[in-house]
Amino acid sequence: MNRLFVSILLILASLSSLAPCAGAQQRRDITAAERAAQAKAAENKRKIKVEKPDLEKIKAETLNPKSKYYYPKLLRQYWRNDTTMTNDEYRHLYLGYMFQEDYDPYRTSPYSGVTDALRRKAKHTKEEIDTIRKYAELSLHDNPFDLRQMSFLVHVLKEKEKNMSAKIWEYRLEHLLGAIKSTGTGEDTDNAWYVIYPAHEYDMVQLLGYEATDVKFIDPGFDYLSVSAEPETAKRLRDKVAKGFYFDVTIPGEQYELKHPDGDVEAVEEAVETDVIPAGEEIDPDDIPAE
Repeated sequence: MNRLFVSILLILASLSSLAPCAGAQQRRDITAAERAAQAKAAENKRKIKVEKPDLEKIKAETLNPKSKYYYPKLLRQYWRNDTTMTNDEYRHLYLGYMFQEDYDPYRTSPYSGVTDALRRKAKHTKEEIDTIRKYAELSLHDNPFDLRQMSFLVHVLKEKEKNMSAKIWEYRLEHLLGAIKSTGTGEDTDNAWYVIYPAHEYDMVQLLGYEATDVKFIDPGFDYLSVSAEPETAKRLRDKVAKGFYFDVTIPGEQYELKHPDGDVEAVEEAVETDVIPAGEEIDPDDIPAE
């Protein structure tokens, strides 16, 4: 009888020792499933939905202080490196800029051309990298949507191994280009991509693996860029290589006529009112110690 009692106790003990393990495994499985679900939700959230923009609606929303798309609010989020910004918010940030007081489609920053000569170099000295970074950041605080300066800045930050800063600017660049991609397919005038600067047309075709060879204006407000595919693009797409892409520049054209009635394309002297952190005073993410 005692032996039987002892055996039962041993069996119960073994079962009780297994229970926490089984429970822990179950909790791990649930946690893994939750993580997978969260990752899937984040992926879906970041997927680009292609839809022709309602510019009147975007204008009303970005000018309305009570709207979640109120432009100063979006711009503050952007400068705070807010990674919770949705594709839709980036779309309002990008397209909504056309309806802000200081918008000018041919506006250039006085800092944007300072380091042009250095762009042709494959490698840079420490002093050159610091110079490029300084003027690229000054240019971007003056014009937040200079995609070429942004791309150049990402390159030199990686060269200097400022990886966190590079990722932040790369994130901004990808989402601004994504905002353009969300406006159409570029296949024809009905599905043209909307851009706030003509220069962005060339940035887009370069992103897609093409080189622009010619540009033609089509009434009432479209640019058609003829393109030549880069070798890798031609190999990958084969018979689906595009011959050109359409861009809607109606609003930029109207704003050009409004702000340059005499056809004088001069840089607007007023800087973009970022209302956040001046260049040079922003905390470098790579200098923050790891916790």
